[in-house]
Amino acid sequence: MTHVVIVGSGFAGCTAIRKLRKAGFAGQITLVSPRPEFFYFPSLIWVPCGCRTEQDLRIDLTAFLERQRVAHHAARATGLRPADNVLLTDRGEIVYDWLLVASGGRYLRKLPGIEHAHIVCEGWETVKRFSDRLHGLESGHLAFGFASNPKEPAAMRGGPIFEFLFGVDTLLRKQGRRDHFQITFFSPAPKPGARLGEKAVQRLLGRMNKLGIETHLGHRLKRFEPDRVVTEGGEVPADLIAFIPGMTGPDFAAESGLPLSEGGFFQADETCRSPGAKNVYIAGDAGSFPGPEWRPKQAHMADLQAETAVRNMLAAMQGRPAEHRFKTELICIIDSVDSGVLVYRDPRRNFQLPGKPFHWAKVFYEKAYLRQYANP
Repeated sequence: MTHVVIVGSGFAGCTAIRKLRKAGFAGQITLVSPRPEFFYFPSLIWVPCGCRTEQDLRIDLTAFLERQRVAHHAARATGLRPADNVLLTDRGEIVYDWLLVASGGRYLRKLPGIEHAHIVCEGWETVKRFSDRLHGLESGHLAFGFASNPKEPAAMRGGPIFEFLFGVDTLLRKQGRRDHFQITFFSPAPKPGARLGEKAVQRLLGRMNKLGIETHLGHRLKRFEPDRVVTEGGEVPADLIAFIPGMTGPDFAAESGLPLSEGGFFQADETCRSPGAKNVYIAGDAGSFPGPEWRPKQAHMADLQAETAVRNMLAAMQGRPAEHRFKTELICIIDSVDSGVLVYRDPRRNFQLPGKPFHWAKVFYEKAYLRQYANP
């Protein structure tokens, strides 16, 4: 029986499972991840306002995996022997016929003093600490920022920091505390959010100015200290720092024997194949993919890449050309708790639509997406 092994239970991994079974694949599927769970990272932005709990975002996949006839191997990937079709884990080796690496990436922690910043996209624990600190402050300086991987500039996740920034501003205004805080947005990029489009940058910076949010842009970050962000262009006072660093590949990439990008990600082509590797596909944040310089790293792209990988995997199994290519498409809603801005970009179009309905559209999408994995 043909054996497909999927590394990672995030967006790309779970989408691949659904698409394989929906397409009629009857072979064996093994999911490798530390726990049989899916975590919905996009809604971490609503934790500071008390709108989401850990239970809302951490989904037990046990019932989903049973429905999809998937075996779960509770382990962490540690490497590969691609010539032998063997995945190495901290709980034994797994032989595969086809492999999809969908394990996600890691945030870079090289900046001195990074422990003084809250990497708010990292997970529940970090965001909860940030939220608790925020609610414990009576006044002070708040700093929000993001950076990229200098060896792979596309490896960044800037959108969520805008959502945390505007969401906290909205929260403090609703609490009647906004006048007690100075808020600063910082980034080494002179035009942060450029991948969203030029008009989006103008809209974001214009909104910051309207809300009285200061900016510190275009200066290389040097370090974090307990009460400040230090850059080559000066210092930003900060009693609380929310930061999203640039990304790199998973920790087992160096032991995989697969080709890697300069930024430390698994290289993949437009069909999601790992070049030169037999029956190995890549999807989501673990990969470095071709495309325009504004190509996003976001859940939507992970889903598109997983679907493409599955289509090509199934075609190759059947002896057909595996030439499907994923669409490069940025679509997100930059939410601010009670309103939102829809941002869309593909090779031909780029537009933004603001309005309160987009907040509720984001909420509706979350519920609909998670329903696929919830217990019946």
